[in-house]
Amino acid sequence: MSQTETALPAIEPQLTPRPIDPGVRIGHVHLKVADLDRALAFYCGVLGFELKQRFGREAAFLAAGGYHHHIGLNTWESKGGSAPPPGTTGLYHVAILYPSRAALADALKRLLAANVTLDGAADHGVSEAIYLRDPDGNGVELYRDLPHEEWPRNPDGTIAMVTEFLDLRALLHEAKS
Repeated sequence: MSQTETALPAIEPQLTPRPIDPGVRIGHVHLKVADLDRALAFYCGVLGFELKQRFGREAAFLAAGGYHHHIGLNTWESKGGSAPPPGTTGLYHVAILYPSRAALADALKRLLAANVTLDGAADHGVSEAIYLRDPDGNGVELYRDLPHEEWPRNPDGTIAMVTEFLDLRALLHEAKS
């Protein structure tokens, strides 16, 4: 074990002595980007987030609906920078939760119309997900959860997530015109 690694005891989820309040949610993500206008073209122009506030050419805050912001973008430490190289630590992906299969299908339709390359798609049993990269190389997951009562379970009641084929053609049929 190196000096930077710390040995922590393994804790099974069901053994967590004092779980966090179940009402806790991830409120927003703030991303460093190389080019603010390019990032806005993707998050607002392609995905459809609404620009809530902009601070010149350095930062912007975006949201869905009336929330103050779900995504923050800034160039404070990254203007003109490059994506982190593979094999380094950092953000794996930001996951954007859609309220329905039709809304996820609309997101897929937007991506295809903008010729955005997909990294993959999967049915996880608990959710359906589409994976891609934003213009700065940040991983992005667009997904919708299935109803909790439909989640696959192990005999002991724990969640049995899977990674299986997600039929994107069938998903597209859910998109509203």
